[in-house]
Amino acid sequence: MANSGGRRMTQRDFLLLDGDCGLCHRLATFIDKRLAKEQDIGYRPINSDDAQQMIAELPKKHQDADSVYLIRNGKSYIRSAAGIRCLLYMKWYYKMWFPLLWIIPLPLRDIGYRIIAKYRHKFFKQPSECLFRVD
Repeated sequence: MANSGGRRMTQRDFLLLDGDCGLCHRLATFIDKRLAKEQDIGYRPINSDDAQQMIAELPKKHQDADSVYLIRNGKSYIRSAAGIRCLLYMKWYYKMWFPLLWIIPLPLRDIGYRIIAKYRHKFFKQPSECLFRVD
């Protein structure tokens, strides 16, 4: 399970996103353009073979989440926890928002996540193909 750079995928952090979602594409592009220099994150569409293989190795409660996934330092995060932890890859002026957002109780954050997830296709045009960086 090695990527083109020869590193094992399990040693790299990955953000698994819906390849058919305009919001997910914008999110991946937004993060990618603002990554801190020392940070490296791979992106995968959830329906890709690589992503499905990674999801199959996650704890059972995460395998059935039907959500965005972040695999960071070998640990998996879903829904709002994944989204907020993406700030940790970005430049300092984005990263500083992490503690403020993290103190919001998880159930409240996930309610917001689920509302956005439910209506994302109404507000963000579905791309004809997966356009975010897959390396």
